[in-house]
Amino acid sequence: MNFIENFRRDWLSNIRGDVLAGIVVAMALIPEAIGFSLIAGVDPKVGLYASVLIAMIISVAGGRPAMISAATAATAVLMGSLVRDHGLQYLLAATVLAGAIQILAGYARVGTIMRFVSRSVLTGFVNALAILIFMAQLPELVGMGWETYAMVAAGLAIIYLFPRLTRVIPSPLVCIIVLSIVSVVLHVDVRAVGDLGELPSTLPSFLLPNVPFTLETLWIILPYSVGVAAVGLLESLLTASIVDQMTDTKSDKNRESVGQGIANFITGFFGGMAGCAMIGQSVINVKSGGRGRLSTFTAGAFLLFLLLVLGDIVGLIPMPALVAIMIMVSIGTFSWGSLNDLRKHPRRSSVVMLATVVTVVGTHNLALGVGVGVLLSGIFFAWKVAQFFLVTSVLTENGRERDYVVEGQLFFASAEDFLNAMDFKEKLERVRIDVSKAHIWDLTGVNAVDTAVLKFRREGVEVELVGMNDASTTIMDDLAMHNEPDAMAKVLGH
Repeated sequence: MNFIENFRRDWLSNIRGDVLAGIVVAMALIPEAIGFSLIAGVDPKVGLYASVLIAMIISVAGGRPAMISAATAATAVLMGSLVRDHGLQYLLAATVLAGAIQILAGYARVGTIMRFVSRSVLTGFVNALAILIFMAQLPELVGMGWETYAMVAAGLAIIYLFPRLTRVIPSPLVCIIVLSIVSVVLHVDVRAVGDLGELPSTLPSFLLPNVPFTLETLWIILPYSVGVAAVGLLESLLTASIVDQMTDTKSDKNRESVGQGIANFITGFFGGMAGCAMIGQSVINVKSGGRGRLSTFTAGAFLLFLLLVLGDIVGLIPMPALVAIMIMVSIGTFSWGSLNDLRKHPRRSSVVMLATVVTVVGTHNLALGVGVGVLLSGIFFAWKVAQFFLVTSVLTENGRERDYVVEGQLFFASAEDFLNAMDFKEKLERVRIDVSKAHIWDLTGVNAVDTAVLKFRREGVEVELVGMNDASTTIMDDLAMHNEPDAMAKVLGH
């Protein structure tokens, strides 16, 4: 019964909206796929076949309905040097291997890593992508004639004003139809989709990558496959989180990881390059009314229909129409409220967001930008937790014993404060270290306790540790060395 309910929800609950949104996305995918093929240094049909197959497969196997996956710049950039050095067949083999890695990662529940991506990193990722999407349109704008600017302006006017008349038909689709008719009837001198490259006119066929099945081949493609798998999963999981927020629904990110792997694995056997989720096209899909898996499937199926049946007509679509749509996506993707939040949010959060944006835009590397953001988030969090750490002490009336009371989290960021709070030269007979209000988290914390105990013992002071909770006791039993025979030499170095 659950299968039937899920099928109706994902495939039949929004048929008109999903189909129309998928048609819009299919048209927007063509120039993107051609452009990404050129980035990777391969024939346009490699990116187009990939977009068809990945979209159709992920619509069934993925964990985020309404999200669009296809050939992307993030994966194409990584494949460029492989194609230059070894050729297309190695790219196809690397795509298959990348898919296998993603499937394993999905079953290893890699989707849970999203909990470590803070809101600031996600906002920076979104803003950076919005900027990159806009920058990607500049080659179609800079140095062009006035006709191009006029048609882009007209396209934006249609996109934003047509919904005031009716929302039955997505305004981006109306933009494409109207500007295409105007361009053909009036013979407007602007670039068209057909100018980007030859569109394929046959179905993709099954083939095994023509590479030697040797360890040498594996070592050649493995670094590329690992990079593509990691970047593809990262971008897909982040895009899934964005679509979750836009639609106020949840996704299964581990299933999405497996689905991305299945899509890439199969695509490699049909002459397609690796891909992943596309935030721009996903935003187009959602804003055009797409909500279910049918919208993603329609995008892939209609793209195939366009290539095989309407290829000559598709080639007439003016690029300014697609540029206008992508500018709309850029404007809609950017979190404009985050600019105002810079004044209201904590400074550390703003630094994380800006660092993510600057890194992504500066390097065009989404994984690097998110990595920088996550790293900064971790550093700032550790620093903040370390501020809530306190060591107090009380000397007994006879002056021979001192009780140290430790409060807070003892780990790498607070270990130095822990040791600095203790006077190892004080003339005492006994020291009691009370950690009942503390928690020992890592090897650095354990080493700090070892160091304190051994320094007191070196001065002839008896040391007692009291109040450890169960978790702290476990890590101390496993890693602590202060009770070993040669502990002084191992820990203190003498």
